[in-house]
Parts: sequence; structure tokens; C-alpha cells
Amino acid sequence: MQHEIPIATSGPNADSMSEAVNTCIRCGFCLSACPTYDVLQRESDTPRGRIILMKEVLEGSMPAEQAAPHLDACLGCLACEPACPSGVSYRHLLSPYRALVHDRVRTAWPQRLRRWLAAQTLPYSGRFRLAAKLGIMTRSLAKLVPSSLRPMLELLPSELPSRSTLQPSYPALGESVGRVALLAGCAQQVLAPQINDATIAVLTHIGLEVIVPPKQGCCGSLAWHVGDGKRASAFARHNIAAFLAREQTFDAIVTNAAGCGSGMQEYEMILRGTDIETKAAEFASLVHDVSLVVAEHADRLRLRRPPSLRDGESMLRVAYHDACHLANAQGVRLQPRELLCRIPGVELVDVSESHLCCGSAGTYNIDQPEVASELGRRKAKAVLATGAPVVVSGNIGCLTQLQTHLQQSTSAGHPVPRVMHTMEFLRECLDD
Repeated sequence: MQHEIPIATSGPNADSMSEAVNTCIRCGFCLSACPTYDVLQRESDTPRGRIILMKEVLEGSMPAEQAAPHLDACLGCLACEPACPSGVSYRHLLSPYRALVHDRVRTAWPQRLRRWLAAQTLPYSGRFRLAAKLGIMTRSLAKLVPSSLRPMLELLPSELPSRSTLQPSYPALGESVGRVALLAGCAQQVLAPQINDATIAVLTHIGLEVIVPPKQGCCGSLAWHVGDGKRASAFARHNIAAFLAREQTFDAIVTNAAGCGSGMQEYEMILRGTDIETKAAEFASLVHDVSLVVAEHADRLRLRRPPSLRDGESMLRVAYHDACHLANAQGVRLQPRELLCRIPGVELVDVSESHLCCGSAGTYNIDQPEVASELGRRKAKAVLATGAPVVVSGNIGCLTQLQTHLQQSTSAGHPVPRVMHTMEFLRECLDD
């Protein structure tokens, strides 16, 4: 007989957590879809095994610290959800569980330090820019940096792009077909501000006015995914107030980072049981990935052949990498591919084992550097096997991970594939 999770210990998400646990029939279909099981080959590091561990902790038969190493090793990539024949909603269990046990589990000081540094820098573009500059300057002295912090340095580019400031609004070009708000992001605006520039260019090209609410902040996804529910709630409340101000109405709230989008779509879960749960649900319903929004108006796109095509070449091979929080969390797989296939002269190819995460997953690179690096190497090898000179994806974390491991995996004398956001590639091919 199945046991229900005690509601008293499970908080406002008790019902959905209990349903996720009790829907799992332990069939094992999730094993082949789980990246960490593929690397670690331990039953306790499968979705099935982790569900059992969470159930035992929540029922009081296992201390949270005993289960912590296996729950911390979970990417949260949600590849298990489309593989599950029973329809287990793993997303409604993992993050709420992590939030519940967040203050009950003592972690080793290196992990506490990494998480504290990430929490104090990544969500704040000004702080992150300063920290990234310091990191780049000290990378040559990596041997003097504690080993626990070196993974953070390895992910930084050789130099930062110039600071870019977004305007509060951008008018639609030609006939207006709607009005959207854009989440600017935190680390992305520091590491790759051209992604937002390209996004705005594509959206205005198809006739959408773009508003960038000036008081917006971090989406809170990084905090939510590591179980810092208090910080995630504060970020969520802040953005709801910034985007849903009385004088503002939008057809959609657009994101161009898969992790941010999936986190914002979980605002109702993050704020369940609070005074603004209904408003959080309203906000979440408006959040859409930019590829969905552009696909709705795809007939308005005027596209030309990629400028990187050389004379005499008829096709440019482009590899598409599925960001987990776009494909699995948001269910967006076809639209980016359909947009890319509209471009004349593009041969779109998929990356093998596309269901396996690249190893980025928010702060996973920082928390679990060994597993993240192994997954990054595998993904780079799969990309190189396509022979494509360009690889495209829809998430800043994936793009950073791909860039890092492609540079490490490409043989000397061979060109490193160009890593681009979907909107960057589309912008290059706009026929203005």
C-alpha cells in the first residue's frame, strides 16, 4: 500500500509532491534518459532512486543529509519526464523538496563557499561583471586559487564584451502586431549582451514592440534550483511587481534563456500559499520562450542566406542543441528548428543523444564540476561529429558550456565551431 507524504512536513506544495511520488511505478524507463545515471551508473542517482530517497526523507525514515549527495547530483534537466510512461511530474517534487530541506542539510565548506559566491554575484549584473573581470585577471594564477573555485574560472571567456545598456522600449518596425516585455537576464547581459540585441532585432522585425521593464531583476531560477526558496520567492515577487505594474499590459513576457523561462513559469509553485499566488499564476501564464513568440509570426520574417556561406557553397550545415529547460521543462522542440529551417541555404542537423544534458544546468558546473565536465566533453564530441561549423541553442548556460568544451575538444589546426543563440543566427539572416 502506498504511503502519502505527510502534508505537515511538505509545505504548500504537498499535494503535487505526493502525487509525483505516488505516480512513480519504479519501472526504470527513466534510467536511459538520465544523464547522471549515464555517468555515475548508480541506482541512487536515477530519477527512480531519487524519488525513493525523497519519499523516505519526507516520511521521516531517512535523514536528509544521507540522501543529499544523490539529490545534489541531480541536474534537474527533467529528461526523465518525457521518458516516463506514468507521467511523473518530477519538477513538482525536486525543487520543492530541495527548498524544504535547504536549512536542514549541512554542506561541506567548499560547496557552501561556491554557492555563496554564486548567489552574491550571478543574479546582479554589476557585481557579476566585477567578479568576472577579477576572475579573468586571476585565471593565470589558477594554481593559487582554491581548487574548489577553479571550475568557476574555467567557464569565463578570455575577455568580457563591452558593457551594454538596454533602452526601456523599442518600437515595432512596420505594422505593429503586438507588444511584449523582455527579461534581460543577469549573467547573460554581462557575458553575451548581443543575445538580447539580436532578440530585440528579431522581435521588432516581425512587428512587435519590445518593452524592457527597468526595475526587473534576476528571475530567481538559480536560487530555486538549489533549494533557496526564500531568495527565489523574493526575486519572483520583485519581477511580478516590475512586469505587472498597472500601467503595463503585454501579450507575452519573453525570455531567451531556457533556464530563466522555466523558472519563471514555476512562479506559481514558488509562491504557492502566499498572498500573491493568483498573481504569480497570471505572470507564469504570460511567460514564453522567444522562439515560440517568433514562430507565431514566422510568416513576417524576411530571411536571406547566411552571410557566412562562401562563394560556391550552396548549404551551411547548422547543428541544433536542445537546451534541457527549453525542450523538457517548456516542451519547446519544434519551433526553433522550424525557424532555422526557414532560412535559405541552411541544412539543419540534430546532435546525437540530444536528450542528454550538456552539464550546465544553472550552477551545476560549480556544484558538481566532475560530472558537468564529463557531460560537457560528451556533448562537444557529439557536436563535432555532426561536422557543422555552427551550433545553435537557446540558453546562455548551454552556450557557455559548449564554447568551453568545444575549444578543449577541437583538434589543433581545426576551426572551433561557432556557438550562437538561435536569435543571433536569425538576426544574421534577416533581410532588412
